Amino acid sequence: MKEAVVTAAAPAAIGPYSQATVSGQLVYTSGQIPMLPDGSVQEGDVSVQARQVLENLKAVLTAAGSGLERVLKTTVFLKDMEDFAAMNAVYAEYFTEPYPARSTVQVARLPRDVRVEIEAVAERG
Repeated sequence: MKEAVVTAAAPAAIGPYSQATVSGQLVYTSGQIPMLPDGSVQEGDVSVQARQVLENLKAVLTAAGSGLERVLKTTVFLKDMEDFAAMNAVYAEYFTEPYPARSTVQVARLPRDVRVEIEAVAERG
């Protein structure tokens, strides 16, 4: 059985999808971009945007009964791979060992022309 996760502490979905879904003990988040809960985009460089993305991810995971410490896998989408080191420095502030598995890819374009988007799979509990 699948259940949707909804929280006002993170931006609302801007299309036909859920902020996250839960199935059994696993939480699957939608990609989080640097939007504020009011729907505006957090302007700034990739460090500023990555911080907002991770705060959004944390809020969605909390609403799902999970947290960053329970993340098993992330996928990071970057507008420019030249931003990797700056994104990685912020990412390291939010995750501790054992680190989640991760894939990082450069994409042609992200929603709202942001610099970074991150999705995650986590355990609930």
